[in-house]
Amino acid sequence: MSVPEATFKIVEEENCPLYAFGDEFRLSGISFQVPHDKTACTTLVGDVVEVLKLCERIDISHEGISEDIFKCSGCTGTVRVGYKRERRAIAERERNVPFALPKRHESDISATANLLSNFSIFQPLKEENIKELVAYLKLQHFAKGKIIIKQGDPGVNLFIIVSGKVEVLGDDDMFITHLGKGDVFGEMSLLSGDPVGATIRVAEITTVLYINGKDFRRMLDKFSTLQMYFARLLAKRLAKANVIRSEDFASGMIGKLSEMPPTELFQTLNQNQKTGVLSLQLSEGPAELYFKEGELLRSTYGEKKGREAFFEILREEEGRFKFIPGIPEEELGISDLGDFMWLLMEGLNKIDEEGEEGASCRL
Repeated sequence: MSVPEATFKIVEEENCPLYAFGDEFRLSGISFQVPHDKTACTTLVGDVVEVLKLCERIDISHEGISEDIFKCSGCTGTVRVGYKRERRAIAERERNVPFALPKRHESDISATANLLSNFSIFQPLKEENIKELVAYLKLQHFAKGKIIIKQGDPGVNLFIIVSGKVEVLGDDDMFITHLGKGDVFGEMSLLSGDPVGATIRVAEITTVLYINGKDFRRMLDKFSTLQMYFARLLAKRLAKANVIRSEDFASGMIGKLSEMPPTELFQTLNQNQKTGVLSLQLSEGPAELYFKEGELLRSTYGEKKGREAFFEILREEEGRFKFIPGIPEEELGISDLGDFMWLLMEGLNKIDEEGEEGASCRL
């Protein structure tokens, strides 16, 4: 294996006890050089070595960013890595010759297999099985906000998160859950042949391993332990989805704004003197409204708050909502935003006035 050569820099920092934004480091062989008057963080050194090993041994393609980026596992600091690869790898890539893993040294593949054995998907496999799988894996980086797979598209790859975090979004981009290091996604569409059932959006800079569907199915047929892993994973996810669905129906009301517009939804809560929290997933992100006996206590939508947020929500025509009865005890004592029907009429008047102004401009 080639001697590791890399420089990297702190590009995000929050409450790190050792380093600050802009600090630069260098790894050369076994020498780890830190900024003047600062000590080496063993956790960060371990993370750097692990990432460099993966980059060295697994075929890399980049999406959206020009440098390798990963998050320190010991704190909230994020590190950008500028990696200098082995000359042989660079020359072969420039000639568009695949740098295939099977041609690499057995020690390199063994080290990679050892790193991956900590992930739950690989734990049921023997070391020789993991080594065989390594030959089909590729590493890819995604910037925050990037869509990795989109609901309704055909399934192409299976993804394994190496670092970072992604959001799972359902209909109308309604947030479902987060996935992090060691989690997998994309498998359901590959196994069923159906289109992708949810959108995966990057919540923070993320690195994934992926394998294309054809190779994934070949490995699945070959290793019965992988079949059992995914059978259990699918059963677990279906059970969790059913629990969430039953809790939603039991705890309140859910639906789409296309079927129940904001004006109708708000009036229903007001007329029935409901107390609880209404959460919405809208075009500009999440919104939240607190009701007490039908009166509006609080409203937020993106950066907007109070009446301004309420008026903005009234304009929305698409999105999903969920109402859960009950509000925190500390919220019960706050004053409402005003008479509900007055707020509603004021908001509708604003929408009408803006519509008339728009029509006049077009004339």
